[in-house]
Amino acid sequence: MKKDSGKTAIITGAGSGIGRELSLLLGKRGACVIVCDLNQTAADETVGLIEENNGTAEARILNVSDFESFQNIANETQEKNGSIDYLFNNAGIGVGGEARDFTINDWRAVLDVNLYGVINGITSVYPIMTKQKSGHIVNTASLDGLVPFPMHLSYTASKYAVVGLSLALRIEGDPLGVRVSVACPGRVETSIFDATRLVNTDREKTMKIVNSAPAITAKTCAKRIVDGMDRNDDIIIPSAYARLMWGLERLAPTAVHDIMRFTQKWVSEFRLEK
Repeated sequence: MKKDSGKTAIITGAGSGIGRELSLLLGKRGACVIVCDLNQTAADETVGLIEENNGTAEARILNVSDFESFQNIANETQEKNGSIDYLFNNAGIGVGGEARDFTINDWRAVLDVNLYGVINGITSVYPIMTKQKSGHIVNTASLDGLVPFPMHLSYTASKYAVVGLSLALRIEGDPLGVRVSVACPGRVETSIFDATRLVNTDREKTMKIVNSAPAITAKTCAKRIVDGMDRNDDIIIPSAYARLMWGLERLAPTAVHDIMRFTQKWVSEFRLEK
């Protein structure tokens, strides 16, 4: 019998990148995967890949910022499958540039998905898990939730919030039988950077800096996240680069912040209108 036979996983942002790889991995482990994504075609493609490996999956269109839609999917899944054993709050977006150029809508767009999307998932699924006295929630944050990188403050703010929320919920959930982990990857080879909108910033020059950071594949990232979940790690850091940066932030925060100031001074030259 496979490790997760008879179990059900809801995964958001599952049409591509880390979410797709998490879906494929959970499908191989025997779980019924509820593949949630804003893009129906992408979600269907993920389901097809799971089924090619004799797995079970269902595609659902979901805008994670829509609480009622999230709650409907959670309730329907629980009624149909009997339980929700895993929730991966993985969907995320970014807006890059300097905070002085952000509009309030730039802030809201990111926080609605990256923070309220997680809150909506928790509010929809956590009560189900507490009633069944089991389950594991894995929230995808970022290295940006542990180390203060400049040039995408709305993203950083959302990820710091997700880290704090996850660690606090882990304490509440423990006596109720619900486990909570937060994943904090560094750069991963996904399409998120291609989809990230840059505000008043030269895209080509900025992407050269972004792409210079060490990266791991989405498949490797997903495997390490699931391994961390199996160990019930509180914070899961999938890459050596991310672990190094987090270690430096804890041991020598002033030095790390000085590096960030130097970086900020450099990339500020990429502003289009000064």
